[in-house]
Amino acid sequence: MTPAKQKLIILRNRKNKNASFLRSRRHCSWRQQPLGITKPRYLEQLENYLRKELLLLDLSTDSAQELRLQPYREIFDFFIEDFKTYKPLLSSIKNAYEVMLAHQREKIRALEPLKAKLVTVNEECNERILAMRAEERSEISLLKKEKMNLLKLVDKKNEEKISLQSEVTKLRKNLAEEYLRYLSERDARKILIADLNELRYQREDMSLAQSPGVWGEDPVKLTLALKMTRQDLARTQMELNTMKANFGDVVPRRDFEMQEKTNKDLQEQLDSLRDDYEEVRKEHEILLQLHMSTVKERDQFYSELQEIQRTSTPRPNWTKCESVVAGGPDRWHMLAEGKNSDQLVDVLLEEIGEMLLQEKDFFPGLGYGESVPPFLRVDGVVENKKPTKKDVVNLLKDAWKERLAEEQKEKFSDFFFSFLERRFGPADAMAWAYTVFENIKLFHSNEIMSQFYAVLMEKMSESVYVKHKETISQLLKEMTNADSQNEGLLTMEQFSTVLRSIFPFKKEEKIQELMEAAGWQLSSNADWLSYQSLFTEDEEGQVTPFMRMLWEQYVEEKDEYLQELKQDLGLELYEKVTLPKVREALMTIDPSLDKQTLNSYLSQAFQLPLTELPEESEEKEEDIMIKLQTVLERLQMIDIRRRGPREQEPTS
Repeated sequence: MTPAKQKLIILRNRKNKNASFLRSRRHCSWRQQPLGITKPRYLEQLENYLRKELLLLDLSTDSAQELRLQPYREIFDFFIEDFKTYKPLLSSIKNAYEVMLAHQREKIRALEPLKAKLVTVNEECNERILAMRAEERSEISLLKKEKMNLLKLVDKKNEEKISLQSEVTKLRKNLAEEYLRYLSERDARKILIADLNELRYQREDMSLAQSPGVWGEDPVKLTLALKMTRQDLARTQMELNTMKANFGDVVPRRDFEMQEKTNKDLQEQLDSLRDDYEEVRKEHEILLQLHMSTVKERDQFYSELQEIQRTSTPRPNWTKCESVVAGGPDRWHMLAEGKNSDQLVDVLLEEIGEMLLQEKDFFPGLGYGESVPPFLRVDGVVENKKPTKKDVVNLLKDAWKERLAEEQKEKFSDFFFSFLERRFGPADAMAWAYTVFENIKLFHSNEIMSQFYAVLMEKMSESVYVKHKETISQLLKEMTNADSQNEGLLTMEQFSTVLRSIFPFKKEEKIQELMEAAGWQLSSNADWLSYQSLFTEDEEGQVTPFMRMLWEQYVEEKDEYLQELKQDLGLELYEKVTLPKVREALMTIDPSLDKQTLNSYLSQAFQLPLTELPEESEEKEEDIMIKLQTVLERLQMIDIRRRGPREQEPTS
């Protein structure tokens, strides 16, 4: 017999002994119960009995939950026995539950082997995955080695090709020299043969003149022969002149074929040189763009250097602040981590301002002027509620949650005051408005407070905050998808790949800055990164360096985008610009802009509804003219960012 069954038997015996006792006490309690007591004594006895039985149970065994259920069964049995009228109904209810519990136990026992089998299958799958990854790594290493060997072979073949081309060029040059030499020898040989023939003819004529028989010839006959010879000479000379006139421009076939071959070789060389020139031209354009960006960065760094040299002072001893700041050295080190002197001055000013703010009991009302925000319009003095920074941050988070859940959006300042009225009541809403406003105006380094202040004062659109939060959510989702093991860890390559997929238009140095902010240096030997810790924040709303770098890069990229727009327009800030010019400049610096996004930018810049924006074909130069500074300030408020590369690459 198992220990669990023994305990159940003991509990049943104890139940039988206590049942009669409880019934007698129940009848006595009904008789002795005074009228003023609201809880029946029988109920108290049952509760005491239940507590006593639960304390006597041994809950360290596997069947602890089943044993814990037994005292409740006994209490229910007492009810069934005591309430005779409801006994059939209560018994049927108890039996139905007992049947269901027995059925569930059987199902659990049937599923136990499946659970063990599932664990075994999971382990086998993990082993297979690890084996496949090891095999893939070995294949990748082999392919890399083969690639390096093939690259070396290609380099060797290219060197052989270059040497053979130089040798062929040298042989062609030697062949041309030999051809000219043989050609001159042939002409000299022909001239020599003609001279020899002339000498031979002269010698024959002299021999004929000296021969005695010649003078005996008939002079008439000789005269006739001389005349015929002269006619033949004239006819031959005429034919020779005709031949020269007809074939003076004709070259020999051998020379023609040789020239044709030379022309073909030169044409091939020309095509090759054209291809080389095109490659060199593309490389030159890339180098020119790189040079321009380098010059721009150099000028920017030089300006920063000049500004630093102009404004630099001896570095202060910031450790003196440890004894002044509340929280001591530990809190100061936490506040000063990763900040430069300018940022440390802001931190110190915020700490001083926080102490002064806590000392104030009242705020002076700003009145009802037009320059006063609606939620601050009051006369007299307003109480300072003196919340902690944590309380203010939690209040702002709740306000954002309620704002994002709204269906019909009202003006943000009106929503803020309505939120405070719902939260603290109409009487304290104005006091909390002043208190929250003074806090968020003071803490510039706190990202949540600074963003809320910018939206509240209409220096930034709500869409900027919403889009930034959506980007962070998408980034965390992509990192979670890349984490196939669900261990909360990523490799450097996986982390870099996710960043490039979410931010395809960020420069390489920006990606490197994000990786360094996440804790990955170029010289780091760490293999894994806990990416989930990058998206946390402390109770006072301070975010991690990675999240702070994301926001700073977004602000810098927006400023660069608007600066490109200003440069493309070629106007000074005080000069006026038309809507067609702004449209053209936006399409020039960002050709990937779709029509809907472009119209939203123009609507914000010129404060026109989307339905009243003129079409591109209807635009006129003299329509609407606004100062360039006003256009840039309005665009600075909204979520404006690059949608694609500046120049579209031609598709082949």
